[in-house]
Amino acid sequence: MKRIMFLLLTLYNISANANSVLSMKERSVLIDNILEQRFNDVLPKIMEREGIDMWVLMSREYNEDPVLKTMLPSTWVSARRHTMLVIYSPGNGQPLERLAVARYAVGSLFKKAWDKEVEPNQWKALKHIIETRNPSKIAINTSDAFALADGMTSTEYNKFTTVLSKELKSRVVSGESLSIGWLETRSELEMQYYPVLTQIGHSLIATAFSNEVITPNVTTTDDVVWWLRDQTRAIGLTNWFHPTVSIQRKNNEVFDQVNAFSKRPGENIIRPGDLIHVDFGITYLRLNTDQQQHAYVLKPGEKDAPASLKKALKAGNQLQDILTSNFKVGRTGNAILSMSRQQAIEQGITPAIYTHPLGFHGHAAGPTIGMWDAQEGVPVKGDYPMFAQTAYSIELNAASFIEQWNKEIRIMLEEDAFFDGTSVKYLDGRQTEFHLIHSSEKQ
Repeated sequence: MKRIMFLLLTLYNISANANSVLSMKERSVLIDNILEQRFNDVLPKIMEREGIDMWVLMSREYNEDPVLKTMLPSTWVSARRHTMLVIYSPGNGQPLERLAVARYAVGSLFKKAWDKEVEPNQWKALKHIIETRNPSKIAINTSDAFALADGMTSTEYNKFTTVLSKELKSRVVSGESLSIGWLETRSELEMQYYPVLTQIGHSLIATAFSNEVITPNVTTTDDVVWWLRDQTRAIGLTNWFHPTVSIQRKNNEVFDQVNAFSKRPGENIIRPGDLIHVDFGITYLRLNTDQQQHAYVLKPGEKDAPASLKKALKAGNQLQDILTSNFKVGRTGNAILSMSRQQAIEQGITPAIYTHPLGFHGHAAGPTIGMWDAQEGVPVKGDYPMFAQTAYSIELNAASFIEQWNKEIRIMLEEDAFFDGTSVKYLDGRQTEFHLIHSSEKQ
């Protein structure tokens, strides 16, 4: 009976996940509403903050600028032909002017502003629009350090600068700050739905790390990986990276940081006494999750994970608290990293912090707060300051020596959170207890 009830509960959870996902038509309406809100409420403030009154973005079909792609209507999977977008701020509190120098209007978001029959040359049409508005600064997407802000191709750059007058050319600046600001800042409507996405991710992990999916001594780590891929698809979502499931156990294997972070774990049979780890992310409404949690496989007769492992998890949670307590508007990623590491070491924790922004991309634009192989800080990307209304993947690990295993293990945690400018809030809580997997149905 207990087994049947567990199965029914698991099926209910999967069904509930599916029911919480909007239909494609409903998603389309919501995505376009979110975009409209972002153009009306988010972008004007960023353009004013950065002192830029015109932003020019362009993409050829299937070679999309990462930023431009986030601005396309829900029914546009890619740019069409050569899509040129111009966003102009007239100032004095007036709404942004959004123009498409293209053969088509870009949905209802960008008004068609090129008549090919009147001006056959698209570049000259773009030049005319710029000259007419006479902006003081013309931002284009070029950046040495931030790939997501470097969307203008060399071909487009050469043609664009060639068509401009010498005076206009002198006003061209990098749109790096605009790109990062647009990508990292979350809107009010987005934040109404982001917690739903993280709840779905947590629910899938909880089911994957249960006896419904795992039978000790039979199930392999790859079985769990492909179950996660299949179930993500089954409820109408996608993964932005292939999940990983790995094992730490009582043996002679020593944790190798390079292999752990750069080499996929091999297929392994899950056994009683194992500490299992998953890294998993899904995409929905153009937003992404990035989550890591642990499960413990109970040995026969065990009712809970060993105290030493629970203590290790507590240290991981403590490291999370230290890190998020140092989030502050204007503080750089490198400063947050340095402060957090020092405080953790002083409290007896062996930390590794590699937290990153989250949003339109899994590894999104914004301040980098450490990398697994750069605990001393990250030049440029780590020097970027933190802003309010931004989301982060709180990713880190704490090392603990487990006497019963005579080895050091890593509690590797990753949870999604939102920084409102004052405090950090996890979108759907965080793991403070292990998922438990029984070694036999009798338990």
